Amino acid sequence: MATTHNTKPLIFRKGLDMKEAVAGELAAAYHSAIVEDVRANDFQHHAGRLTVHLAREFGFCYGVDRAVDYAYQARRRFPDQNVYLTGEIIHNPHVNDRLRAAGIRFLSESPEPWEALGPNDVVILPAFGVTVGDMARLAEQGCTLVDTTCGSVLNVWKNVVRYAQDGYTAVIHGKIKHEETRATASQALKFPRGRFLVVLDREEAQVVCDYVRSGGNAAEFLARFGEAVSPGFDPDRDLERIGCANQTTMLMSESLEIGEMVRTAMTDRYGEAELARHFRAFDTICSATQERQDAVIALLDNQRAQPLDLMIVVGGYNSSNTCNLARICAERVPTFHIADPACLVSADEIRHRPVGAPSTTVSQEQVSHGWLPPSDPITVGLTAGASTPNNIVGEVIERLSRFTSR
Repeated sequence: MATTHNTKPLIFRKGLDMKEAVAGELAAAYHSAIVEDVRANDFQHHAGRLTVHLAREFGFCYGVDRAVDYAYQARRRFPDQNVYLTGEIIHNPHVNDRLRAAGIRFLSESPEPWEALGPNDVVILPAFGVTVGDMARLAEQGCTLVDTTCGSVLNVWKNVVRYAQDGYTAVIHGKIKHEETRATASQALKFPRGRFLVVLDREEAQVVCDYVRSGGNAAEFLARFGEAVSPGFDPDRDLERIGCANQTTMLMSESLEIGEMVRTAMTDRYGEAELARHFRAFDTICSATQERQDAVIALLDNQRAQPLDLMIVVGGYNSSNTCNLARICAERVPTFHIADPACLVSADEIRHRPVGAPSTTVSQEQVSHGWLPPSDPITVGLTAGASTPNNIVGEVIERLSRFTSR
């Protein structure tokens, strides 16, 4: 049982007044001169027979940059206290390893139980946010909290809360095991009438739409979705009024399509005149996610002027937004999703995550040979997920340059 503390928790949501103190450390850890040169050269890099075309929006977004900044500030602000993260601050192994090296402990890896935490402990909440229950528990135990939850995630939460208050079930396009989606779904449970249902893709959304239109076997429906529904979920009752939301890092075109699928199903069931009583949708698309997806599409669309031999997408294998960038690219050109520069083993060998691999194989990595064509010249497209820092992107460019120099 958790120990209750009467101390009111101290919560930092707008930094810790240490921004200037950590600015140099952050620059040294994550800045890349070569990336700045590529930006200045119209997002192109030329080296021998190699040309790299970098997407015009890539890498760290504002929310990720802010989260990492706050983590460094927390370590500097509380040098003599235990500083914890509930889990990965973002889905990038390089960044998380640096935080571990700075002495920040990860509760998801620690043998120490959460119940042991108290007023002398500092806990950083990641950019994905945490569930309502975890937030309440940490606050009750009096921990000092550094909340780095991304503003785009908070925007989704506000809409889910509105749905719950008004008796609408939140249908969330996301991955039920992802930290952000779990946190978002928990927002609905703050209210007695709050319900949620998480759909992974169009296929699952179609199951929901079919039930909306025609009903079905409730037991089979619940077995299909398992833990992706709120406790006590009754599809006959809880699919009468639906509000759409999404995990901010999903493929945005798919989120919009799912929203339209649900809208059409509700219209078919209740009629256009009654639609407003049964269906709601708000724009919860993360602008940074959309910008990175739009930028890579623009890069691919420009292949008539600059045909690409292949695309490299850099980012954590458990990074949803990075996996979706790879999905977009793989539809148009041979694509390799790599976690870091070391995955580029040689001009012949590459380690990478198979594009489109199911989330259950998120850590699976395969080795391919003959990935870099022997052609002269070689043209490579490059982008990076929103949790990938510039220094990693720069090291990828440098390694590619070495492989193609002759």
